[in-house]
Amino acid sequence: MTNQQHPITPPPELVHQWMERTEYDEQTWFYESYIAEQAARWGADQELEACCEWFVRDWTDIETADNLRAARRPKPPSLKEEALALLDPSNTYGSMTQEDEYRISVAKAEIIRRALEQLDD
Repeated sequence: MTNQQHPITPPPELVHQWMERTEYDEQTWFYESYIAEQAARWGADQELEACCEWFVRDWTDIETADNLRAARRPKPPSLKEEALALLDPSNTYGSMTQEDEYRISVAKAEIIRRALEQLDD
């Protein structure tokens, strides 16, 4: 749930597949995957902006362009929204009975802790 990355990010498996088709250095693969991710983001953002400009230019439709931009680049959930989602038992795997323990990972607990720290006493 902490995925606050850009919505256009090549999956690691795909980047690894691309890298296997070339001669690459294990020591620089992180750098190379970062470059691939940034290139994908830049290209996707350029395409989105070109589409929005087309709406405005050819259709004089600023509202549709704004709606398209908001739909394709949504704001990440707030820390409060993220923490509440983590505590929602419907987000667990399988069905829970009343006796089941509800366990969360350390990473999820950290998000909830940060959210609680922002509350006034």
